[in-house]
Amino acid sequence: MSRLLIVEGLPCSGKSSVARFAAETLQQAGKIVCFMDEGTGNHPADYEFHALADGQIIPLSQVSPEELPALLPRKIYDGLPWETEAPLMLDKWRQFVREADPETVYVFNCVLLQNPMCETMMRFNLPEEASAAHIRQIAEIIRPLAPLVIYLHNDDVARSVQQSAGERPGWLEAVIGYHVDGGYGRSVGAAGFDGYIACLAERQRREERILEALPLRHLTLVNPQRNWPAAHAQLRAWLKEGTV
Repeated sequence: MSRLLIVEGLPCSGKSSVARFAAETLQQAGKIVCFMDEGTGNHPADYEFHALADGQIIPLSQVSPEELPALLPRKIYDGLPWETEAPLMLDKWRQFVREADPETVYVFNCVLLQNPMCETMMRFNLPEEASAAHIRQIAEIIRPLAPLVIYLHNDDVARSVQQSAGERPGWLEAVIGYHVDGGYGRSVGAAGFDGYIACLAERQRREERILEALPLRHLTLVNPQRNWPAAHAQLRAWLKEGTV
């Protein structure tokens, strides 16, 4: 029986909605479920908003506004070199597997592919094989939990981003800057909205190739945001196959 379900896909593809629906479906089937969306606080398998200072991992949500500026350059995401960050992230996964409750099914959003790809590809411009090697290490660590992955493929990324941008003031400008000014964006001369979309399209191609090569059972939902009832039915049937 699987004890871990991970939902992956590009921004605005519907990850949070699918992850929440999967968690609710499992609860209705009598499972004890721990659902963790992205950005929800202290994640059991990820360092969302933490810094490394003097050998200690510090939750930035717990420091005072006066202390925060000094710690931001040591933020695990966005601040540390990859050689320092990668072992910390792998150790966090190992800790999660050791401490995971045997009676609980964990439903996570975007921690297997998106977060590593944002670092290895977008921030550091590492080759695809380097991204794949890191993600393979995570897959091996979580293997005792018999993980399942749901990938949301989006074949009109620009449209989805434009539709979501109006609901998130300031978000689009921030993510465009992050992508076009990052290592990968600079390497391909990405600029503006079109450059951001091109970065995401390449990330999706890489993620799908990496996922296909992983020894994990997965389901791909194509454009679920265009027909939620059909996507929910497909996911519900997949979960009822006895995989969870």
